[in-house]
Amino acid sequence: MDGHPERVAKGDEAPKGSWSRALWRGFRNRCPSCGGHGMRDGFLRLRPACAHCGLAFSEFRADDAPPYFTILAVGHIVVPSVLFVERGWAPPLWAQAMAWIPITLALALLLLPRIKGAVIGAHWAAGIRG
Repeated sequence: MDGHPERVAKGDEAPKGSWSRALWRGFRNRCPSCGGHGMRDGFLRLRPACAHCGLAFSEFRADDAPPYFTILAVGHIVVPSVLFVERGWAPPLWAQAMAWIPITLALALLLLPRIKGAVIGAHWAAGIRG
């Protein structure tokens, strides 16, 4: 293998129009193929395969995409919120830190496994394995 993801044979690809469904299923910790529950086995570890349809989750590599998209999403939520609060009420800096650090951490921990599932769903919908 030359380091590039492998494309799957035509028969194994996702049906047309299933991108949004695969992303949503992955986001909800469901198999992107059949919607069976329990794609993850813990916080971030994927199960070897779907218990319902047998789709091998180990064939899909999310790598650095989930942390990148999590940082992007959390940043786009927290930064405007911090600016809005600062502009509207101007609380002291220590109060800002006491509020926004836990909020940022909670959002990151809440979104990271869900975004990883969505990335796996996108890989399945695109037919990318490897």
